[in-house]
Amino acid sequence: MKALVSIRPEYVERILSGEKTYEYRRRIFKRPQVDTLVIYATMPVGKVVAEAGITGVLESSPEDIWEKTSRHAGISEDRFKAYFHGCNIAYAIGIGDVHAFQRLLTLAEYSPGISHAPQSFVYIHEDVRRPATASD
Repeated sequence: MKALVSIRPEYVERILSGEKTYEYRRRIFKRPQVDTLVIYATMPVGKVVAEAGITGVLESSPEDIWEKTSRHAGISEDRFKAYFHGCNIAYAIGIGDVHAFQRLLTLAEYSPGISHAPQSFVYIHEDVRRPATASD
């Protein structure tokens, strides 16, 4: 199963380059069968840009998550701390193989049932066809 996540373009670039191998979240999907992230770059890009395999999900205190993942965070410690300010639990989604799309897609092109970018994530049903990727 896939989950579409909204990510700022600066972090999307770091994911695509391999610098950022963890995506941080305050909330995480409840369905354990989610194995693929569909990456939507927020405005000004506003497109679905890639899919990535999930290598695992870490759940712990923000301090522990930072200690375990900071070398591959792709963000500064200050930004990390600001994002998790006031949170007792943090999630780090391990990003595996990334498949960048040859052509960036609108949400409607990727999944006709999605009309706007999710605040956190939205599940994508498996009947959605995956577009050609740069590595296909």
